[in-house]
Amino acid sequence: MKDLCISLKQLRYYLTTARHESLRQAARELKISQPSLSAQMQKLEDGLGVELFERSRGGVTLTPFGRDLIKQAQQAVNAAEAIVDAANFATKGPSGTFRLGASPTIGPYALPWILPEVHKEFTSVKFFVREEVPDNLAEGLYSGRYDLILTTLPLKEQGITIMPLFREPLYLVMNKSHPLATQQSVDGDQLEGVEILTLEEHHLLFRQVEDLCKQFKAELLRDYEGTSLDSIRQMVYMEMGVAFLPSLYIRSEILDRDELSVHSITGEKIERMHALVWRDSSPLRGFYRELGGFIQGEIERQFGGDVGIL
Repeated sequence: MKDLCISLKQLRYYLTTARHESLRQAARELKISQPSLSAQMQKLEDGLGVELFERSRGGVTLTPFGRDLIKQAQQAVNAAEAIVDAANFATKGPSGTFRLGASPTIGPYALPWILPEVHKEFTSVKFFVREEVPDNLAEGLYSGRYDLILTTLPLKEQGITIMPLFREPLYLVMNKSHPLATQQSVDGDQLEGVEILTLEEHHLLFRQVEDLCKQFKAELLRDYEGTSLDSIRQMVYMEMGVAFLPSLYIRSEILDRDELSVHSITGEKIERMHALVWRDSSPLRGFYRELGGFIQGEIERQFGGDVGIL
C-alpha cells in the first residue's frame, strides 16, 4: 500500500482553486489567507510530484494534469464525506444541516410550506437552502456543494438518483385587457402570432416555453426575457405580452389579484416534472428516499389541487 502524501484538506483547497482559477477568490471562499492557500497548493504539488497550476501575475491556470485530476479528486472528497455522514447517521440518526439546492422557479413557492413540516417530522434535521438554475444545481450536487437538490427535470448527469415527486401544470397568464382574456380556455391556434414572455435561456422553463411557441406558432419575445417569474408577471401587468407560468407560482402570487387572468389551453396537458435528487454514492440514500416520500406526502396534502403527485 502506497503512503499517502496528500490530505483531504489539500484536495478540497485544490478543487476550490480549480473552480475559480483564482487564489484570491478561492481563499475568500475558504476563509483563509491567500498565502496559506498558496502554501497548501505547493505542498500538494510537491506531494504528487507534478504541477497542477500555471502561475502568473494574472492568476493561476490549470495544467493539463490539473484538469484531469478534478474528477478523481472530487470522488475522493465525496467518498471521505460519505464515510463521515454514514458514521454520524449510524450513531445519531438523521441529524445536522443538509445543503439543499433548489430551482428558483419552484423552491420559493413550495419550500416555505414544506420545510417547516419536514423539521417537525425530523427534528434534528436542518436545511441550508440555496437557489440556482438546474444546470448549476446538477454540477453543485456532483461537486459536493449540495447534498440534495429539488429541481425540474430532465437532468443529464450520471451517478445520481432521481426521485420524481410531482407534476406541475403551466397555465397561460395575461392581462385582463387582452382580447383572449374573456375565454376560460384558449384554443392553441388562437396563439398564432401572440407575443409570449419567458425567462432567460439558462432556465429549463425557457426551453419548454420555446417549444410551446413553436407548437402554437406564437412569437417568443427574446428582447424582453425575464430574470425571474416576478419580472415576467410585472411585464404581463404592463401588457407587454402573455406568459406560461407554473401553477404553484400562480397559487402564491397571482390568484388574489385582479389585473391578471389565468387560462388553460384547450385539449393540451402542459406541465413540468420536479424531483428530489442525490448522489448514488451517498450512504444516506435510504434517509433521502424516506425524506422524499415525506415531502411528496406534504406536497399532496398542501398543493394537491394544483399539482399531480407521481
